[in-house]
Formats: sequence, C-alpha cells, structure tokens
Amino acid sequence: MMTPDEVEAFLDAERTLQVASINSDGTPHLVAMWYARHGGEIAFWTYARSQKVVNVRRDPRLTVMVESGDKYEELRGVTIYGRARIVEDLDEVFAFGDNVYARYWGPIDNDVVREGVRAMGRKRVVIVVEPDKTVSWDHSKLAGNY
Repeated sequence: MMTPDEVEAFLDAERTLQVASINSDGTPHLVAMWYARHGGEIAFWTYARSQKVVNVRRDPRLTVMVESGDKYEELRGVTIYGRARIVEDLDEVFAFGDNVYARYWGPIDNDVVREGVRAMGRKRVVIVVEPDKTVSWDHSKLAGNY
C-alpha cells in the first residue's frame, strides 16, 4: 500500500483516470479521462450528454483508477470506489476547465484560449468523485518478494 501522502502525490503526478460507471444493463462502462482536483477531490469534465453522465444520473456509483508502471516491480496505482456528484453550474465548470487546461497544457495566457475553454465548457459538466473507499498498491515496496 501507499501512505496517504504517497496516494495524494501519485494522483497529482499522473495524468489518466480510468472511469467505470454502470450501464442500464448492469455492465461496466469504462473510459479513460483526463482529471484534476475539484475541492480536493478527483474530478473530470465530460459532455453533459455522454454515456457516463447518463449512467451516473441513474446510479451515482462509480470506480476510478490511476495506474503506472511497465514492469511488475514498477506497478503502482490507486482505485477509488465512490459516488459521482455532478456539477452543472457554469462558473464552476469554467473554473474547472481552466484547471484542466493548466494541468495538461500550461497556464491560459490569452483570451482566445480562455474563450476556447469556455466554448468547450458550455457543453460539459464536472463529475466529482466522492470517495467511499480508496485502495492503493506499490510493487516497488515488495523488494522482489512476490
């Protein structure tokens, strides 16, 4: 396991979140998303009409995972089991969009880019992951004892 501080550092350093919501037939809907923090929690933004939003409106349970490593002894990850909270307030969505842009591309340094983020945000919502349980692993701590 990772320590709580290691979990936070890992989540802040990595870049892709696997998101599993529940389809109406009970099967998982699994997608990869970029993510950022929203009020300290892991969150992502997505089109308001996307399948994952349809799913979490019906059933807010979801599981998300961030992982890294190419070799067994390098594997690390965090899985969060929780509930989705949908943020639809445009000011919050825009602020989150600015945060995502800055995380992946750098600071917004002109009005054209800012308006582009706003244009994307008008069609999106933010999904905040409210955790019930967090599980982590770090195979580098195994020191070859598998």
